[in-house]
Amino acid sequence: MCQHQPPCPPADATDRQAAHVVVSHPEQGWSLLCNGTALFEDTGALLPGGQSIPPHRPAVTSVPAPPASGCRRAAQGGPVRRHDPRPSADER
Repeated sequence: MCQHQPPCPPADATDRQAAHVVVSHPEQGWSLLCNGTALFEDTGALLPGGQSIPPHRPAVTSVPAPPASGCRRAAQGGPVRRHDPRPSADER
């Protein structure tokens, strides 16, 4: 099916997703590769013989973000000081 030189990986290869896209429908969430593999936006795939490959997205982990500088003081009603990159009068 593939006419590229060098030829794209076949549908049964582990690097099947490296094949060229021949039809793309991002609004529908899928693309067809030149090796006959249909790729879906959830990273799943449908091979030419009908075998499905389940999605293999990495698990999303929740990492708490550190508080922004001065947030604690502002939340407690205290003054919020911002860094001014200009030199002070004493430094000039």
